[in-house]
Amino acid sequence: MYTKIDDQLTYSQAAMEDRCASREKIALTAMLRPAGDPGFRVEIIDISIAGFACKGVSGMRSGARCWLTLPGLAGLQAEVVWNDLGVIGCSFANLLHQAVLDSVLRRARGY
Repeated sequence: MYTKIDDQLTYSQAAMEDRCASREKIALTAMLRPAGDPGFRVEIIDISIAGFACKGVSGMRSGARCWLTLPGLAGLQAEVVWNDLGVIGCSFANLLHQAVLDSVLRRARGY
């Protein structure tokens, strides 16, 4: 059983699960900014309350800090978990609220 803080699981608690949240497939252009570098466009291919995967990235290593800016939102801090041939997977520093994720998905899907 998890303890909730402000009605959300803390990231460390959720990360103890194999997959703390289901991933939603999307195709959405966003900006990714590695720490200390300028941002660049990427294509988000899946997203959840815990993280995302995107195409169009090379050279970012596991553990690298970055910020993802989705349309209509401020930058979200994340950490690279894996990098595989130009596709990276990142975990958010703080879990997204489900309502925020739902809004992103609605915009990405055009409804």
